[in-house]
Amino acid sequence: MKTQLPIEAQRFKKLREELRHTQQSFAELLDIGATTADIERGKTKITGKVVMELMAQFNINPLWIYGKSFEKYIDTSRGDVSPKVLTIDSTGNDSILLVNQKAAAGYPNNIHDTGWYQTLPAFNIPLPEYRNASYRGFQVEGDSMLPNIKPNEWVLGRAVPSINEATDSKIYIVVLRDSVLVKKLQKIPNNPQSIRLISLNDEYLPIDVKVKDIQELWMVNSKLTFGIDEPAESNLLRQLQQSMEELKAQMRDTVNKKTD
Repeated sequence: MKTQLPIEAQRFKKLREELRHTQQSFAELLDIGATTADIERGKTKITGKVVMELMAQFNINPLWIYGKSFEKYIDTSRGDVSPKVLTIDSTGNDSILLVNQKAAAGYPNNIHDTGWYQTLPAFNIPLPEYRNASYRGFQVEGDSMLPNIKPNEWVLGRAVPSINEATDSKIYIVVLRDSVLVKKLQKIPNNPQSIRLISLNDEYLPIDVKVKDIQELWMVNSKLTFGIDEPAESNLLRQLQQSMEELKAQMRDTVNKKTD
């Protein structure tokens, strides 16, 4: 019985043939060894480096390669920032991957590597707000988004397919080529090639980034907090009560000394 080849192997071979390359010349072009034969036979997985080369050289949509999209090419004029890899659970629904601070440091370089995503924890939220969309969770590092988002908290973001669909003054998870940032986004008038990223903490200055340097964009709609701090007002009230009790105790001691 003939084994069905993975769709990525089928589409990789189809693309090579459409570009009129031999297995040897295509391998040389992508800098992956002597031949692409093992990839086309399904014996070797397509690496993130190969996917990145296909996107950089031919504008190939990574989601098309893995059968997750009918759009073969990325339209760079639309500022495509959609997820490069989607993950699904056993029921066929999108699962929410959690990217902690350590994983976030390597996220930009592994953004096309399907095997790398399998090392990340995933879960589902059975609420209507999380249906019919792709979500991803990132752990926040640093204090640039205080007071709204504290260091080490988790934010959940909804995938944004195009920079044109991004909304001013909303908070986004911005995946650049060398880092992952959580910032408020602001479009720059008369400069569609760049956007401004703003911190909520006034100690941090806004930064401008090129749209072409944004790999993915996720609009934050919720956050996960572990360990809820007692409100400052409650701490102050408790301190005042403690001070009053100490003052009363001192007054009782003074009265007792006078009556002795």
